[in-house]
Amino acid sequence: MWMSESGLKNASEESMEITLTVRGRKSQRKVSRPVWFVYEDNSLYLLPIQGSETNWYKNILHDSDVEIFVAGQKYNGKSKAITDSIKVKEIVNRFISKYGESEVNKYYTKFDVCVEFVL
Repeated sequence: MWMSESGLKNASEESMEITLTVRGRKSQRKVSRPVWFVYEDNSLYLLPIQGSETNWYKNILHDSDVEIFVAGQKYNGKSKAITDSIKVKEIVNRFISKYGESEVNKYYTKFDVCVEFVL
Protein backbone atom coordinates (compact mmCIF):
# COMPACT_ATOMS: atom_id res chain seq x y z
CA MET A 1 0.00 0.00 0.00
CA TRP A 2 1.34 3.43 -0.92
CA MET A 3 0.63 5.96 1.80
CA SER A 4 0.65 9.74 1.81
CA GLU A 5 3.09 12.03 3.57
CA SER A 6 0.36 13.14 5.99
CA GLY A 7 -0.39 9.49 6.77
CA LEU A 8 3.30 8.88 7.42
CA LYS A 9 3.52 11.93 9.67
CA ASN A 10 0.49 10.85 11.71
CA ALA A 11 1.70 7.25 12.00
CA SER A 12 5.20 8.33 12.99
CA GLU A 13 3.86 10.53 15.79
CA GLU A 14 2.29 7.46 17.38
CA SER A 15 5.43 5.29 17.31
CA MET A 16 8.87 5.18 18.87
CA GLU A 17 10.29 2.78 16.28
CA ILE A 18 9.62 1.55 12.79
CA THR A 19 10.43 -1.66 10.98
CA LEU A 20 12.86 -1.01 8.15
CA THR A 21 13.09 -3.51 5.28
CA VAL A 22 16.05 -3.37 2.90
CA ARG A 23 17.38 -5.77 0.28
CA GLY A 24 20.57 -7.62 1.19
CA ARG A 25 23.46 -6.52 -1.01
CA LYS A 26 24.74 -10.09 -1.36
CA SER A 27 21.73 -12.32 -0.80
CA GLN A 28 19.19 -9.99 -2.48
CA ARG A 29 16.71 -11.16 0.18
CA LYS A 30 14.58 -8.71 2.09
CA VAL A 31 15.90 -8.08 5.59
CA SER A 32 13.82 -6.34 8.27
CA ARG A 33 14.79 -4.82 11.58
CA PRO A 34 13.34 -2.38 14.10
CA VAL A 35 14.98 1.05 14.06
CA TRP A 36 14.48 4.38 15.77
CA PHE A 37 13.65 7.44 13.68
CA VAL A 38 12.77 11.09 13.72
CA TYR A 39 10.25 12.77 11.42
CA GLU A 40 10.92 16.21 9.98
CA ASP A 41 9.83 18.12 6.86
CA ASN A 42 7.92 15.18 5.31
CA SER A 43 10.87 12.80 5.72
CA LEU A 44 11.86 10.13 8.19
CA TYR A 45 15.47 10.20 9.29
CA LEU A 46 17.24 7.07 10.44
CA LEU A 47 20.50 6.86 12.32
CA PRO A 48 22.50 3.65 11.82
CA ILE A 49 23.70 2.33 15.20
CA GLN A 50 27.26 1.75 13.99
CA GLY A 51 27.21 4.59 11.48
CA SER A 52 28.61 3.77 8.04
CA GLU A 53 29.62 0.30 9.29
CA THR A 54 26.00 -0.77 9.91
CA ASN A 55 24.88 -3.57 7.56
CA TRP A 56 21.49 -2.11 6.66
CA TYR A 57 23.22 1.17 5.79
CA LYS A 58 25.62 -0.65 3.48
CA ASN A 59 22.62 -2.39 1.90
CA ILE A 60 20.86 0.88 1.05
CA LEU A 61 24.01 2.12 -0.67
CA HIS A 62 23.49 -0.76 -3.15
CA ASP A 63 19.69 -0.54 -3.39
CA SER A 64 17.95 2.62 -2.20
CA ASP A 65 14.44 1.12 -2.39
CA VAL A 66 13.17 0.47 1.12
CA GLU A 67 9.95 -0.35 2.91
CA ILE A 68 9.01 0.83 6.33
CA PHE A 69 6.22 -0.32 8.57
CA VAL A 70 4.93 2.09 11.19
CA ALA A 71 1.70 1.99 13.19
CA GLY A 72 0.44 -0.92 11.09
CA GLN A 73 0.99 0.87 7.78
CA LYS A 74 3.46 0.04 5.01
CA TYR A 75 5.32 2.75 3.12
CA ASN A 76 7.53 2.30 0.07
CA GLY A 77 10.14 4.84 -0.85
CA LYS A 78 13.72 5.72 -1.52
CA SER A 79 16.46 6.07 1.01
CA LYS A 80 19.16 8.67 0.67
CA ALA A 81 22.46 8.45 2.51
CA ILE A 82 23.51 11.68 4.18
CA THR A 83 27.18 12.17 4.94
CA ASP A 84 27.24 15.95 5.48
CA SER A 85 28.52 16.31 9.05
CA ILE A 86 26.34 19.35 9.81
CA LYS A 87 23.15 17.57 8.73
CA VAL A 88 24.17 14.37 10.57
CA LYS A 89 24.78 16.36 13.76
CA GLU A 90 21.34 17.99 13.37
CA ILE A 91 19.69 14.56 13.08
CA VAL A 92 21.68 13.21 16.05
CA ASN A 93 20.41 16.17 18.10
CA ARG A 94 16.83 15.36 17.05
CA PHE A 95 17.36 11.75 18.17
CA ILE A 96 18.67 13.03 21.52
CA SER A 97 15.59 15.27 21.87
CA LYS A 98 13.24 12.38 21.12
CA TYR A 99 14.91 9.45 22.88
CA GLY A 100 17.21 11.09 25.46
CA GLU A 101 20.96 11.56 25.41
CA SER A 102 21.70 8.58 27.66
CA GLU A 103 19.65 6.21 25.48
CA VAL A 104 21.24 7.45 22.24
CA ASN A 105 24.72 7.16 23.72
CA LYS A 106 23.92 3.68 25.05
CA TYR A 107 23.01 2.24 21.64
CA TYR A 108 24.74 4.38 19.01
CA THR A 109 28.50 4.12 18.60
CA LYS A 110 29.32 6.12 15.47
CA PHE A 111 27.75 9.33 14.16
CA ASP A 112 29.20 9.73 10.65
CA VAL A 113 26.07 9.17 8.52
CA CYS A 114 22.29 9.19 8.61
CA VAL A 115 19.59 8.19 6.16
CA GLU A 116 16.60 10.07 4.81
CA PHE A 117 13.49 8.13 3.80
CA VAL A 118 11.36 9.91 1.21
CA LEU A 119 8.02 8.67 -0.11
